[in-house]
Amino acid sequence: MEYTAMKNNQNKTDEWILVDGIVVAGYGVASGRAKNSPYPRGSISMQSPFFLDRGVDIRHCYQGTINIDIQPCRFQMVNPEWTLVDVAWFDGLHETFSFSRCVVIYKKEYTEGFVYYPHPETKPAHFQNESTIEILAPFIRNIGEGCRVGLSLIKHAIRIYK
Repeated sequence: MEYTAMKNNQNKTDEWILVDGIVVAGYGVASGRAKNSPYPRGSISMQSPFFLDRGVDIRHCYQGTINIDIQPCRFQMVNPEWTLVDVAWFDGLHETFSFSRCVVIYKKEYTEGFVYYPHPETKPAHFQNESTIEILAPFIRNIGEGCRVGLSLIKHAIRIYK
């Protein structure tokens, strides 16, 4: 898949990498769509005020995640732009979350968002595959399971490897 150059308003000091992926179904917990979710409003909606209190504003984002599988590659958060430690957002649950800016490229449209990374060591359930990157972004029309996308990531924040 080929993509045109990145948007001009990105920070010129950051080096960006581009990876291809396919949108895959998530658990439905982030958006609140899962029937067995302990978070009826969705975890993102419930977490958002806690993130804002610590300086990460996701209010412009859809209240759910886009799950992008980058197989055969995997990823690792190595130097995220924000890490929020010990966020007590639900009934005694304390989690650590990291975020880095990203751009989702779908049908020649560029949508700025965030890589959303709930640290597995503090997460109680619903773990993601090491090749699946969760994204928070404004609503993207017609994107869904099976769609091929490009994902632009800040190189120093996220390591992509096979």
